[in-house]
Amino acid sequence: MGRLTLRAAGRARPETVWRRYACVDRWASWSPQIRAVHTPDRRLAAGMRGTVESVVGLRVAFLVESVDQDHRTWTWRVRLGPTRLRLRHDVRGQGHGSTTSLTMHGPWPVLLAYAPFARAALRRLVRP
Repeated sequence: MGRLTLRAAGRARPETVWRRYACVDRWASWSPQIRAVHTPDRRLAAGMRGTVESVVGLRVAFLVESVDQDHRTWTWRVRLGPTRLRLRHDVRGQGHGSTTSLTMHGPWPVLLAYAPFARAALRRLVRP
């Protein structure tokens, strides 16, 4: 098992970036690997369950473990077959924009394979 942290900085305000996380209907707009999010809830909340559908049709089950709106952090677990990842996201203000980070825990081959897609999504997330 490994741990990998990715970061991106951009000109989007932290409130904007957090809204993009908090509204699951927006995930596909900044994460090019996501086609849709299937969950009865539309707003990010602890205990939320569902699946994320990738652009190639894979469905990854998820459970949101925690959400801290005040500190703009959230953690979730995702599962595809026997593969499980734990992902922690945060958003911070920086100058006239924001930074976001993603810390992933899971098998090294999966982390390394997913990292380029995650980096692209984080960069889009912090764009104005």
